[in-house]
Amino acid sequence: MYTAVEGSRVPIRMWADPTSVEDQAMRQLHNVANLPWVHGVAVMPDVHYGKGATVGSVIAMRDAVSPAAVGVDIGCGMSAVRTSLTAADLPDDLLKLRRRIESAVPVGFGLHKSPVNPAKVHGVGGWDAFWKSFGDLHPGVQDLHDRAARQIGSLGGGNHFIEVCLEQGGDDEGRVWLMLHSGSRNIGKELAERHMAVARKLPHNADLPDPDLAVFVAGTPEMQAYRRDLFWAQDYAARNRATMVALVKQALKDVVPQTTFDDAISCHHNYVAEETYDGVDLLVTRKGAIRAGSGDLGIIPGSMGTGSYIVRGLGNASSFQSASHGAGRRMSRNKAKKLFTADDLAAQTAGVECRKDSGVVDEIPAAYKDIETVIKAQTDLVEVVAHLKQVVCVKG
Repeated sequence: MYTAVEGSRVPIRMWADPTSVEDQAMRQLHNVANLPWVHGVAVMPDVHYGKGATVGSVIAMRDAVSPAAVGVDIGCGMSAVRTSLTAADLPDDLLKLRRRIESAVPVGFGLHKSPVNPAKVHGVGGWDAFWKSFGDLHPGVQDLHDRAARQIGSLGGGNHFIEVCLEQGGDDEGRVWLMLHSGSRNIGKELAERHMAVARKLPHNADLPDPDLAVFVAGTPEMQAYRRDLFWAQDYAARNRATMVALVKQALKDVVPQTTFDDAISCHHNYVAEETYDGVDLLVTRKGAIRAGSGDLGIIPGSMGTGSYIVRGLGNASSFQSASHGAGRRMSRNKAKKLFTADDLAAQTAGVECRKDSGVVDEIPAAYKDIETVIKAQTDLVEVVAHLKQVVCVKG
């Protein structure tokens, strides 16, 4: 159940203990809740401070949207696929499997030498129309077409990952799953930053408590342009994940040829959707939150050493039918690098085939909140379908 935090123009519904939320994040939430366009704010149990808008927040606005409430990784989200394999079918040397995945999917700033053939991405069509519409995007990104095309099917860095997981407990204990986390890569970032810059200069945003909360309002050319680019970037992110799923499936089949796969589960967790609540048509922004409508399947990952959950939404309207997007950070990347070493990372990722060097210490499990606590805090938002534990983790 949520706690209603008063003191703003609209109440803030929190599925987190308000006393545990850092002061910076609470100030952000109150700033958002005081905006005149806001219909309501819901806060997930993985909440933490972010640029402009708080990570783990769901913001429902009337005839307006804030680009910072989406973030720069437009359409970032998760995909997961259950396979026909069990743990016994995996090779004893999981390093070979990790290397095969890393050779199939560029990580970090990497990109493919040439665009991935869309024919490899079964079930996803409309590629010609999708790329044709690139010419309608913001003029400032028109020289990025080639890079965007070659980054489809690439992971990125930071907290993005590809994992091979084992299901825990239940009738399918030991079943192998594939899971990945990524978004709209450089093109999404470039579009987001350009529209944020436009929004900050609009007269109606002149007196905001935080310039990063600048909004576009309905009926303006700026809103029309942002919505066009936003929805294109969300589509790009979904296509990027679908392409990676195809590449990772093939990588697994290269190592274990008899593998077959169920249909993929996929969900955005940085995006905007048009939805209706309280009889009002709203633009609902989820920044670090997934849609959890009744029956919706979603993915809530933990850190690279703890595990993740497949969940089914319960359709709770109080949260604008939303749930958390993961464990959520409990400390900044810089703080994690100061507190922990590569040896600490190795200890906390024991039993997982992954990078254990200083370059990914900022992703150490101790830098994240406890995923079990996060799941328990939202039993009125989702029900658990499967609990997964990674055995292979590929980071950027």
